[in-house]
Amino acid sequence: MRKFNIRKVLDGLTAVSAVASASSAAQQQQAGNRETEIQETLQSEHFQLCKTVRHGFPYQPSALAFDPVQKILAIGTQTGALRLFGRPGVECYCQHDSGAAVIQLQFLINEGALVSALADDTLHLWNLRQKRPAILHSLKFNRERITFCHLPFQSKWLYVGTERGNIHIVNVESFTLSGYVIMWNKAIELSSKSHPGPVVHISDNPMDEGKLLIGFESGTVVLWDLKSKKADYRYTHDEAIHSVAWHHEGKQFICSHSDGTLTIWNVKSPTKPFQTITPHGKQLKDGKKPEPCKPILKVEYKTTRAGEPFIILSGGLSYDTVGRRPCLTVMHGKSTAVLEMDYSIVDFLTLCETPYPNDFQEPYAVVVLLEKDLVLIDLAQNGYPIFENPYPLTIHESPVTCCEYFADCPVDLIPALYSVGARQKRQGYSKKEWPISGGNWGVITQSYSEIIITGHADGSIKFWDASAITLQVLYKLKTAKVFEKSRNKDDRPNTDIVDEDPYAIQIISWCPESRMLCIAGVSAHVIIYRFSKQEVTTEVIPMLEVRLLYEINDVETPDSEQVPPVPTPGTGSNPQSVVPQSHPSTSSSSSDGLRDNVPCLKVKNSPLKQSPGYQIELVIQLVWVSGEPPQQITSLAINSAYGLVVFGNCNGIAMVDYLQKTVLLNLGTIELYGSNDPYRREPRSPRKTRQPSGGLCDINEGTVVPEDRCKSPTSDVKDNSFSRSRSSSVTSIDKESREAISALHFCETFTRKADTSPSPCLWVGTTLGTVLVIVLNLPPGGEQRLLQPVIVSPSGTILRLKGAILRMAFLDTTGSLVPPAHETWREHYEDKDEKEKAKKRRPVSVSPSSSQEISENQYAVICSEKQAKVISLPSQNCIYKQNITETSFVLRGDIVSLSNSICLACFCANGHIMTFSLPSLRPLLDVYYLPLTNMRIARTFCFTDNGQALYLVSPTEIQRLTYSQETCENLQEMLGELFTLVETPEAPNRGFFKGLFGGGAQSLDREELFGESASGKASRSLAQHIPGPGGIEGVKGAASGVVGELARARLALDERGQKLGELEEKTAAMLYSADSFSKHAHEMMLKYKDKKWYQF
Repeated sequence: MRKFNIRKVLDGLTAVSAVASASSAAQQQQAGNRETEIQETLQSEHFQLCKTVRHGFPYQPSALAFDPVQKILAIGTQTGALRLFGRPGVECYCQHDSGAAVIQLQFLINEGALVSALADDTLHLWNLRQKRPAILHSLKFNRERITFCHLPFQSKWLYVGTERGNIHIVNVESFTLSGYVIMWNKAIELSSKSHPGPVVHISDNPMDEGKLLIGFESGTVVLWDLKSKKADYRYTHDEAIHSVAWHHEGKQFICSHSDGTLTIWNVKSPTKPFQTITPHGKQLKDGKKPEPCKPILKVEYKTTRAGEPFIILSGGLSYDTVGRRPCLTVMHGKSTAVLEMDYSIVDFLTLCETPYPNDFQEPYAVVVLLEKDLVLIDLAQNGYPIFENPYPLTIHESPVTCCEYFADCPVDLIPALYSVGARQKRQGYSKKEWPISGGNWGVITQSYSEIIITGHADGSIKFWDASAITLQVLYKLKTAKVFEKSRNKDDRPNTDIVDEDPYAIQIISWCPESRMLCIAGVSAHVIIYRFSKQEVTTEVIPMLEVRLLYEINDVETPDSEQVPPVPTPGTGSNPQSVVPQSHPSTSSSSSDGLRDNVPCLKVKNSPLKQSPGYQIELVIQLVWVSGEPPQQITSLAINSAYGLVVFGNCNGIAMVDYLQKTVLLNLGTIELYGSNDPYRREPRSPRKTRQPSGGLCDINEGTVVPEDRCKSPTSDVKDNSFSRSRSSSVTSIDKESREAISALHFCETFTRKADTSPSPCLWVGTTLGTVLVIVLNLPPGGEQRLLQPVIVSPSGTILRLKGAILRMAFLDTTGSLVPPAHETWREHYEDKDEKEKAKKRRPVSVSPSSSQEISENQYAVICSEKQAKVISLPSQNCIYKQNITETSFVLRGDIVSLSNSICLACFCANGHIMTFSLPSLRPLLDVYYLPLTNMRIARTFCFTDNGQALYLVSPTEIQRLTYSQETCENLQEMLGELFTLVETPEAPNRGFFKGLFGGGAQSLDREELFGESASGKASRSLAQHIPGPGGIEGVKGAASGVVGELARARLALDERGQKLGELEEKTAAMLYSADSFSKHAHEMMLKYKDKKWYQF
């Protein structure tokens, strides 16, 4: 029979009765008073959810394109994403609905449009002339697979090569197929007995648009005459072809092959190559062929007026270069430069001064798209230096393990971080401007600064300026440099709490006002940092070791009121103070040979030079206890006004005075309850099994789940169930699912029911839904603060909620947020006069409660995985309660400010984003946004003030979103423009003699060849035309407030009609301009068609 805890049931009843029961007249009256006193201004119409921007490197890139006139770069990915980059600060993210991989991208140069070819055999035409690009047309091939596309400059006819070896032609204006088809058997005729394989290359002769060069995978190349519909020449080679490139004069082309060779062919000599080069082959004696090398995946052939042409290629390395990194090879005249890359090369493009293929190309840079990076190489400077990349593409430099988001930071913070970060920049970059410079910035409508902090698997922390929907790295801190590095695998006795990434960051606690930073790492270590603009050398790193032990004895725990206040030795606990001279490691093993009192990492014992920026104040490490490794830290908080840091795990809680470098509190979770423990706990036998090795716990703010307790921070586990294995009955706790500390909050409030004034305290939340309060008795400020001890004692106050506690906050009588007390930042290493002044200062407490009258109240807002409660203080009556979810659980809850008011924002594991008013907890927004498909989202999702939120959408990208209706409305203005009006450069001058003797570029009336009148209609079953959604500008997110939905729906319909009207006008204008261009070109051709050379 299931047992019920009477206290819990009664607690639940009183909580409900505080709001609903008429029998409790006093409570009802009080709640009523509160409602009338606090005017809540936030309404449902203040909320709307939409994605704003995506930052970071495109995950799993697969295709690359560049518009040389607009100077815009496009990258496609294996998941169907499209990222467009202009000048720094102008970037855009789009997504193909199918999610199929992008295999090729082609710009309609200087037209503000882009064609994408996908692995599901669809072609899409994107309109880039709007801030949020959208698909105008799509074409789905049914019978053939697309392998290669080519769109000649200033042409509306797109050549599409297929796996069967055929070439179809698409009109990009109407996105319909022409009846003109080049069949593979007609192209090769009798030159080969077998199928030539898929089309791997198509391009027209730079000097004659009527000649099309077709490369087949097997090694056959055909020069096809479009007018006569037959092959002029066929070039056959034994080795498979990967790519082909023309010399700009149209008399030669170059092919790259699977054996690491390049063959250069004269157009009119099809029997054998003019030249064969093996760039990385060892030249053998006796004239023998060089040894075969790896395939050359791509080659480009670019000419210059002044000197030798450039041949640029990827791949082709010798097979004996085992372990060598991927390379890009630049051959220029007699010199060959091999440029090593950090990752595999996906694609590369040479940037040239002219968009015309029949002119000297004058290459100036190479864009290299790598698996995890984007590199630009300066071809004009000696040594080919790279350009400094201004885009925020290094988020994933080491895998992100956690992140925090801060809006409305102090104004001097970003300049301070930027100034110390500027010293960290590498040297040796190209001196030229970043060449991808298209587009225009949006209008900045936000006046406040935003900072994102990312913690990484290698122990590094990055600070990012995220103001006005941009992202720029400010400063990088390496936390691992405080520890000794193990030189080899045998020399790793202590780091084996995790197999790899022992320095991975788990939790970040930051006070923007005082700039104090505290991190918790995966090896059960905590480091406190102080910000300084001066360089300092620390002779001995201050360090504390803490023995935090979970144990239940049969002996009754002393009553909570009698717990000794100053360093409380819990059962078996042994807090150690810092030893300035040598580092404490009391004993490496206990009497029975088990590892004991040893931390997981070894702190350096040599002097540490610390650059301006964040400098170590104190290192705290949990130690092994009787052969059991320390449990990972599940919650962390720092308070600069009190000089305290507190952290907890599934064993208990520890508080440290970082000014005096002493441990103030070291208690097992059970000891926090004293005699008020509501649970019956089984005495624990020593654990025989080791904790499973692994990296960062996949937990949401500290909820311990035995099954997935420790997964690597870099692992990206997909698990849709996310079932919690917490004990359903609260009367007995399995010893594996221990009660962990899941939330910590320093504040100045009422600690007990009888209190008449607020005082500094710490509120502690656990995974079993308990909230406990610890009283802090702080000495006076100045010198006394460093001499007298801080006295810490549990208050006996216990509150209960359903589910693990996630977040706590406090409101004053007016319903305004009471932020924790803090100090303002000042330089730590200052002169004596300043120090004297500092001694007289008191810590700044921005808590309005300190000036409140005794009779005034406060409200505690507590959010757990399942529900939220608002509790009146000091009476401790629950005046409002909201069950957030029954079937799922909250992953992240934050109390945030918006429109001069505050609300509770929650993200649930079932994908819902919800907001609630405060203090009444009225539902304001509930939108199904994103199902939780992996732990990365759970680990990184966070809300911040002013309606902003973010999460890591892929291992390399941050997705930002807003839940503010005002930001949604302003977003259109804030986004940058990709397309700008730029004049197309003049075509190269043909010259008198070239015109006279038939040299120079030959034009072709493609309309005459490919139009319906000449070539007939294409087979209907071959491809299906799909009209695009057209890209309504400023599409609103799927926000659905609880109130005012009908009004919003009516508004949306009006807007949609208006936008559709605008879209039709825009589309008509685009079609008209394209049509007029086509007619004009046709008229020009007719005008000069029959004229003699001397009439020009």
